[in-house]
Amino acid sequence: MRNKKSLFMILLGLTMLLLAGCGSSSKSASSSSDDDTFKVGLEAGYAPFNWTQNDDSNGAVKIDGSAEYAGGYDVEIAKKVAEGLGKKLVIVKTEWDGLVPSLTSGKIDAIIAGMSPTAERKETIDFTDNYYNSNLVMVVKKGSEFENATSIQDFKGAKITAQLNTFHYSVIDQIEGVDKKTAMDNFPAMRVALESGIIDGYVSERPEGVSASAANDNYAMVEFKEGFETSEDDTAIAVGLQKDSDLTEKINKILADISEEDRTSIMDNAINNQPAAE
Repeated sequence: MRNKKSLFMILLGLTMLLLAGCGSSSKSASSSSDDDTFKVGLEAGYAPFNWTQNDDSNGAVKIDGSAEYAGGYDVEIAKKVAEGLGKKLVIVKTEWDGLVPSLTSGKIDAIIAGMSPTAERKETIDFTDNYYNSNLVMVVKKGSEFENATSIQDFKGAKITAQLNTFHYSVIDQIEGVDKKTAMDNFPAMRVALESGIIDGYVSERPEGVSASAANDNYAMVEFKEGFETSEDDTAIAVGLQKDSDLTEKINKILADISEEDRTSIMDNAINNQPAAE
């Protein structure tokens, strides 16, 4: 009995040491990662805010776990934020619908993806001060009957869509008699649908509209004299953070140091550097 008890105590002690060692190692690795990197989520498919390319030209940043790179306005802002925080920027390419879940689960530290700080999103995550403001436009096929529209009501009967789970899709209801099509996952898909005639146009923000029409001669951007009714939160763009994050105040200070002139310059460069549209 004494020998069996001694053996049991030895095995118990070894098990506790192993468990303690594993716990210490895991905590150390996690702490190191959190301290040294700034993980930013974006879809890399919303030029000129963010896109995917094959090399690091024009300051593009390698996408985590991929041979591809991400460039665009959001990436340039993310670089400035990471530098201000003294951390290494890590770009995590994430589908639009997965951005908020990735943030709340801790897979990323921030969303810098052309995201508007809407009231609905604020229920789940926090936002910094705005780092861009824009207006809504319509992207149509060049030479179509809608190219010279001046009011959203000129799109009566038109086949119109927008990106899934964005306020862009909800404002389509402001057009009387519109043929509202199913929302699409991303902008490349909408451009393809426009090219093929599946839709007559899609709702977007001005930078993306400028980007689409500049990159492909088949697209035209329509700005309105009588446009969509929106709130300031809808057309503003801010950094998404976890609730009560200690990064909010720090990032606000960094953003405050980026002048309006610099922001305009960064956006102009993003539009000029964007890859050709699909």
